[in-house]
Amino acid sequence: MRPRTVLVVTGLNKEARIAAGPGITAIAGGGSPSGLRRRLDGTDPASLGAVVSFGIAGALDPTLRVGDLVLATAVLGSGGPHSASAPIREAWIRRLGAANIAHREGALAGVDAPLMGAADKTALRALTGAGAVDMESHIAAAFAARHGLPFAVLRVISDAAGHSLPHAAGAAMRPDGSVDVLGVLKSLAGDPSQIPALVATARDAAVAFRQLGRVRRLLDLGGGLVGLDL
Repeated sequence: MRPRTVLVVTGLNKEARIAAGPGITAIAGGGSPSGLRRRLDGTDPASLGAVVSFGIAGALDPTLRVGDLVLATAVLGSGGPHSASAPIREAWIRRLGAANIAHREGALAGVDAPLMGAADKTALRALTGAGAVDMESHIAAAFAARHGLPFAVLRVISDAAGHSLPHAAGAAMRPDGSVDVLGVLKSLAGDPSQIPALVATARDAAVAFRQLGRVRRLLDLGGGLVGLDL
């Protein structure tokens, strides 16, 4: 039998690079839900032992701060709720506790389009009760459920619930998961007043990525997860 791997689903290539390691296959959604679904459908589920959604996320819960670590108990999306694997989450919590890294647990909402405004986040929080939101977890969860694979979510908050993202941030992601610098510059040229908000957004993202890297160095996302009694 071939060794099974863990499929790690991210939004950005940068997140995929942070997640990379032995026993891992990483796929970046790139802000394209349809593209991510196609790439997942082209993955052989028989080669996989688990699916992990990994990266940054937006806060819906106003008590969550930039850099906070969220381990989802469930993912709420258009395809219905999907529970996350308790054994995987508990294994992570033991390692995090040993390193004195705090975390939050709760439901995470999945959406097919970015939530740019604070009012949109407030509305989704009221509708779902979820604490955080991203654009990949619900797709990864549905894939895992279809194939009977354990699923887990590890996300770090990159923008607070009360923070509205500038339009330029929405132009920053290409479908392949890379950063569209030209798209950002075009957006800024059309509306230079976005620059302070974009600088603040980039600063918050840098905090989140540092925390994501720190957590990744502590946790096994690869073959060790497959060895759990899932």
